Amino acid sequence: MTYDIFSNKPQEPSTGRGTEFLKFLTSKASAKMQQPLKPMAFPALSAHVSSEVKMKYSDGKYYEIGAGQLGHLIGVSGIGKRELSHLVGAMCRDFEAHDAAEFQRLALWSAQMKSRAANKAKPERPSDIYFLYPPEDVTKPAFAQNCQALEQNGGLTQYLNLSECEAATRIAGSKSQMSVLIRNAFDVERGGGQLRASESGISANPIIRLCMTMSSTPEVAQAFYKRDMRNGFFSRVNIAYVPRGERIGKIPKQKDYDENYLAEMDKYLLRLKNARGSFHVKQLNRVADQLAEEMVDLANLCDSDDLFEISHRSIFSSWKKAAVLWLLNDMTYTRSIGEWMVYFCYYDLWSRLQVFDQMISPSEVQLEESRKRGQVNMLESLPNPFSEQQLENLRVSLGKSKDGTKHQISVWVNRNFVAYSNQTGMYSKTEEYLKGKS
Repeated sequence: MTYDIFSNKPQEPSTGRGTEFLKFLTSKASAKMQQPLKPMAFPALSAHVSSEVKMKYSDGKYYEIGAGQLGHLIGVSGIGKRELSHLVGAMCRDFEAHDAAEFQRLALWSAQMKSRAANKAKPERPSDIYFLYPPEDVTKPAFAQNCQALEQNGGLTQYLNLSECEAATRIAGSKSQMSVLIRNAFDVERGGGQLRASESGISANPIIRLCMTMSSTPEVAQAFYKRDMRNGFFSRVNIAYVPRGERIGKIPKQKDYDENYLAEMDKYLLRLKNARGSFHVKQLNRVADQLAEEMVDLANLCDSDDLFEISHRSIFSSWKKAAVLWLLNDMTYTRSIGEWMVYFCYYDLWSRLQVFDQMISPSEVQLEESRKRGQVNMLESLPNPFSEQQLENLRVSLGKSKDGTKHQISVWVNRNFVAYSNQTGMYSKTEEYLKGKS
């Protein structure tokens, strides 16, 4: 494994050739927020990419890069989550300028509606009005209508930045429809019947081209996903967690997004806006295949099918982020882009374990609350060497069935994590495993 997310927070790789943008991106943010803001910036960045840009993934299919990036920034109240809005505000000035003109057109139409006598024909709402950066209090009918207008105007993507994750429920119409909305947005599919309502009563079934970020405290996030941990909703939203850290009597310092920064940002955004075509970047897919292998080891170490299934979409989301970096680097791959792709995947999974550890894989047997520990690298928790009985005892203490002990040891032997000694009857951790941990 590239990172040990059970014991440590993944450390960012260096920004090398091809990833200089990442250092520039968060250069105005406070030191504490620079790490979580990097992955959370990609939904706003991706919304600038045309729907005509498609890339071939390892599964052999082509996917749109500019839609379906969904992120959730999680941290305690007052830790600095608001900095995300400052950053995306700098990236979405073009969206805001466009939307301001559209709001003027909408206001003019509304004034005409009010000026007409009740018995006279009312002017129809201009069908070509669309918004790229809607306000977070957008309603379900307005959202559905905007999705339709965006599709009619060339398949554009809208970006939403929600200061609280509960606002997403209002856009979907209800909590029961939230899962469907997230699925359709991540997969860039048509909305279906639940998204057909609009103020004008027009029936529509547009493709949901949406990029979105949300923010919340850990407690609110846990309640938000509680009933949807295993239906694909949870795994489709990228997570970035900001740990509380030590008490320090200093206010985090942010820098102004000055004219020089904005001018440099516009140069990068222009590369995204101008990109067109279908591409197959084999190096990115090789990294995806590498991650798929590593995720098997990750899941085997804690014996968690749930973590393994979640990892599939973490790989895909990190691949799309790397694809955006590839576009920003003038469609040129570098080793540094691949390193950041790997990091983004592990950082997402680490963040999930910090907030949702015990929710990801509930205990197979009932335990006292104080004994529940969630995802644990069981091999790392064992002495070296160890016996089968010691593993069985550990599994029981974690709420897993003892019946799975022999199978888990068999998997570890096959993955060359451990080797059995006929002389001692004990299992020892292999040099390959220990080297991968170092």
